[in-house]
Amino acid sequence: MARILGVDIPGEKRIDVALRYVYGIGPSNARAILDRAQIDPSIRAKSLTEQQLSQIVHAIQEGKYVIEGDLRREIGLNLKRLQAVKCYRGVRHLRGLPVRGQRTQTNARTRKGPRKTVGVVRNPNAKTGIH
Repeated sequence: MARILGVDIPGEKRIDVALRYVYGIGPSNARAILDRAQIDPSIRAKSLTEQQLSQIVHAIQEGKYVIEGDLRREIGLNLKRLQAVKCYRGVRHLRGLPVRGQRTQTNARTRKGPRKTVGVVRNPNAKTGIH
């Protein structure tokens, strides 16, 4: 298993797919990085040499990609800013509701979590209807 910038990438996968295990690198970024590093996308990650790994790392750093911890921090700060100014999107994030205009009367279970059934509890001291 090779390590790129502190992330273990699976050795059995092609390098263009294995690079996507780095947070912030998707299909198009992976292809661009491999083009810049002049590495064939079809070779397996386990068959990369140390020099090829360093070329990939150099291509990522040279391309100024925001990845892993920096990207997570940036996204977190953006969410905190939205919540601090109490804008609509920030409030939706705070309440755990869909943010991008989806309906909530039905569906939205991924965001809202499992259903919480609300039942009626009868007052045991209430008068019964029987006389």
